[in-house]
Amino acid sequence: MKKILVVAAHPDDEILGCGGTIARLAGEGCEAYSLILGEGITSRDDKRVRGKRSEDIKQLKGQISRADKIVGIKKVFAYDLPDNRFDTVALLDIIKIIESVMNTIKPDIIFTHYKRDLNIDHQLTYQAAITAARPSAEESVREIYSFEIPSSTEWGFPLSFSPDVFFDIENTLKLKLKAMAEYKTELKDFPHPRSLKGITMNAGQWGMKIGLRYAEAFECVRVIK
Repeated sequence: MKKILVVAAHPDDEILGCGGTIARLAGEGCEAYSLILGEGITSRDDKRVRGKRSEDIKQLKGQISRADKIVGIKKVFAYDLPDNRFDTVALLDIIKIIESVMNTIKPDIIFTHYKRDLNIDHQLTYQAAITAARPSAEESVREIYSFEIPSSTEWGFPLSFSPDVFFDIENTLKLKLKAMAEYKTELKDFPHPRSLKGITMNAGQWGMKIGLRYAEAFECVRVIK
């Protein structure tokens, strides 16, 4: 049985990036976990005042739990790094968090962010994840894939996300949308990319490019066979 770890910067990234794929793989017998590094929400204020947002953060934690359960994630590891301020945290500290979770579950596969996303937290999460999973004789991780995040990846001009791995999610798109609907504080209205209609259209676009109805797209970072 393969173990999967989704390493995400913010609440909802794990669903936006690979929710349909995780639901499919969990349904096929894989054991899935998510690591959410950031607290979310506080970047929407002029200054980061966690007390001001304590109830919002508590609400968001509940949304994470409900959303991840829908797609079959067994356990969520949630941390409180400052939202959109990962560049104020030593990279080594982020790496240590990821390493601690990896040492606990020994994942075979990691899904994480794309290295050139517009969002600084996404960039640093990618860098920390591949550092934590650097190849060695003792390392359990055999596959690493980068996902896109609507309203971040495609806004990082010039565009460079060039996926080469696609998962058919025709049978699990509804679970992805149901999970995303739990993130009431993060959803937007169409035509925003982070709307339920936008997510559906994006999955349809990737599917159309490769002869499927709906797909999620990834860049392969490393596969060891």
